[in-house]
Amino acid sequence: TLRRVADRAGGLLDSTLAALDRAGAEAADAAALLEAASRALDLDPARLERLEERLFALRAAARKHACKADDLPRVAEEFAIRLAAIDDGGAEVGRLQEAATAARKRYSDAAGGLSAARSKAAERLQKAVTKELTPLKLGTAKFVVDVAALSEAEWSAAGIDRVRFLVATIPGTPPGPLARIASGGELSRFMLALKVALAAEGSAPTLVFDEVDRGVGGATAAAVGERLARLSAKLQVLVVTHSPQVAARGAHHWRIAKSLGDAGNGKAKGNRGGAVSVVELDPGNRREEIARMLAGASVTDQARAAAASLLQGNAK
Repeated sequence: TLRRVADRAGGLLDSTLAALDRAGAEAADAAALLEAASRALDLDPARLERLEERLFALRAAARKHACKADDLPRVAEEFAIRLAAIDDGGAEVGRLQEAATAARKRYSDAAGGLSAARSKAAERLQKAVTKELTPLKLGTAKFVVDVAALSEAEWSAAGIDRVRFLVATIPGTPPGPLARIASGGELSRFMLALKVALAAEGSAPTLVFDEVDRGVGGATAAAVGERLARLSAKLQVLVVTHSPQVAARGAHHWRIAKSLGDAGNGKAKGNRGGAVSVVELDPGNRREEIARMLAGASVTDQARAAAASLLQGNAK
């Protein structure tokens, strides 16, 4: 419209028209820039909604798997590995079965060899212990080393057998567990026979026998003493004894005595008070103590002579 009247305006509108042309060009440039910015920002409302839904889904998955949203890729990788294992499950089960079969064969071979060795050793030990029983006044007793097969469910690192020491102290009765069948004195003598038979093998460095000679005397007590002396050549042996034949076999001798205290005066019935003394005996006192063990309360010259004979005979 301005251009139609510009000719009649005598140049008065030229500056205005030039300014309008420049403004139009700037507006076109601005529109082009705005379009480019719109495309770069992608202000599509539908896309924004899709992004929000994705974000909610990721957060829900993170809560489900008890992890952070940033850790979901790691969880997805673990699931992929597990899924691959499931897909390959048949082959993996086959490999495991082969490994189990091979391991069972190795165990069976090793356990079978151990079982055979045990059976041979059991036979030798049974004969060796039986040989020691007669001198220990257990000649009518029976000693059995029982090697019994276990059920497969009971197999362990110790093998496929259960090893037990069985004894019968009364002729004609079936053997039973050593600890249940033997009395205190019998148990001590069975253990002595075992230790003598096993003296060449590894053992504890010190053995303690409490009245291993209980219920025996004379030649039997002497046999017990002889076997204890034989055992002491390889191990330290401590023996509590009331037998002069056994005491005379020792390399060292201590006298153990208990004073009854007030209980001996009858002031407190059942009182366990008192003291125990332990005295090491020199050769002279040792002979006197063994004489007392032989004679009782009144030591005679004959008892001293017998004690000296015992000590001299055992010193040879």
